Order: sequence, then structure tokens, then C-alpha cells
Amino acid sequence: MKNQYTNHRRGMLIAGAGVLVISFDALLIRLADSAPADVTFWRGTLIFLSLTAFLWITGRLEEWRAYWKYGWLALLITGLYSANTGLFVFAISHTSVANTVVILSSSCFFAALFSWLMLRETLALRTWVAILAALAGLWFIFATDLGSGGRLGDLFALATAASLGLSLTLMRRFARLPVIPVIALGSLGIALAALPFAQPLGLPFDRYPWLLIMGLAQMPAALVCLLVATRYLPAPEVSFFLLIETVLGPLWVWFVLGETVATRTFIGGGVILATIAAHAYWSLCDERAASLAP
Repeated sequence: MKNQYTNHRRGMLIAGAGVLVISFDALLIRLADSAPADVTFWRGTLIFLSLTAFLWITGRLEEWRAYWKYGWLALLITGLYSANTGLFVFAISHTSVANTVVILSSSCFFAALFSWLMLRETLALRTWVAILAALAGLWFIFATDLGSGGRLGDLFALATAASLGLSLTLMRRFARLPVIPVIALGSLGIALAALPFAQPLGLPFDRYPWLLIMGLAQMPAALVCLLVATRYLPAPEVSFFLLIETVLGPLWVWFVLGETVATRTFIGGGVILATIAAHAYWSLCDERAASLAP
């Protein structure tokens, strides 16, 4: 039981760090100020190059051999990772941001469903309560903007949520599958898909530093943390942590670029952050007590 408590604490720290880093994504995209296809191409390409170089420099190229041993399962999980990005772009293009964000938050429920079907894992009552409370905060933030999008975009957002929930569950099921090759090849796949629609060498020079930061440091670190966290936490809890990005993303843009943030964002965001913090505290307290029990 003590080992379970340690793993849960480690998983929360890793997932929290990953979400904190990924929350700067919206700010970096705004600073890059480029077409979505250009951002997607450069981000995917740079993530692939940075992670491949990391494996080579650290002498961990055997992870590629371990990756290919999983065969079609490795390719399936990699394809799901690529699909998450592609479906999200389609959702944003065909419906409102509010609809996309709210529907995407249902990844918690998809992850719980797939975890129960595939792993026979069930969530504690406190986790279900926390998820519902956090979703209430999310609905409060976007309530006035909902319903303005198209049904096709809503379906893409729902598909994104399902794909994300399934990919996190599969990463937990196959915990020995190397994470870095999954992210590297998945990023390369989405970059190649975006290339026909991009003009990657036609951007103003001052846009490239932001793309470099995004592709070489911010996104690789965040994605590795989130997928590694599935080794220590149930997939629904990892996707639950992703709600933090919804709160912090607009706040970084407001702090750096001065974009207006509605009062309801602060209120709803406070509910989400307080809920996640309380859930993490009580989960660790319960597991700590269990680890000390005779």
C-alpha cells in the first residue's frame, strides 16, 4: 500500500507538471501568429526532431526497438495520438471554441468508460464528484458562448474526447510501451498531414523563435509528462488534470498580451482549480492512511 501511495503522489506531480507546461500552448500559438497548418507542421516536425535527438544523445535508441516490438498496437496508439491533434483542428474550424472545450472535457468520462471496459478499473466516488464539480465550473465559464457552433464541429470535438480517453487508457494498459517514440512518430505523422496546406518557409523571421520554443521544449516536455503519468494514475485522473489547461491558458494570454478575461473565467477557473487541489489532497490523505494501516 505504501508503494501505491508513492506512485499516486508521483503520478499527480508528473501530470500536474505536464499540464502546467502545456498550458502555455495558447500563449505561444498567439505569439507565433501563424496559420494553423504552419504551426501544426513546425510543431510536429520539431517535436519529432527534438525527441529523436534526445534519445540519440542519451544513448536510449533501444527504445525504438522496444517500440516496434509492440507492432500494430504501437502504431494504433501512435495513430490515436496524431488523430487527437487533427480532430481538434477540425473541431475548432467547424464549431465555437466554447463548444470544443466543453465537449472535449468529456474525455474524463470516455477514459473512465474505456478503463472499466479494458482494465476493469473503477473510479472512487470522490473522483466522480470532483469531475462533476470541475465540469460545472467549466460550464459556468462558457455558458453564454455555447450553442453557437456547428453540429459537424461538435461531432469532431466529441471524437477528439473519445480518442484522447482511449489513447490514455491504452498507454496505461501497455505501460512498458516507450512513450517518446509514440510522441515522436505521432508528431511526425500530423506534421506530414499538415504539409500540403502549409507554407513553412514563408513566415516572418520573428515568428520562428516562438515555434522553436514550442516544438523543441514546451510541447515535448508536456506530452512526455502526461503520457508517463498514465503509468501511475488511472487514465480518467490524468484527463481530469487536463482541465487545468482550460483555466491557465487564457490567464497566461491575459497576463502577457493583455487580452480581456471575463469575470466568469476567474470564478469558474477558481472552482476548477480548487476542486482539483481538494481531490488531490484527499486522495493522498486516504492512500497515506491506508499505507500506514497495519
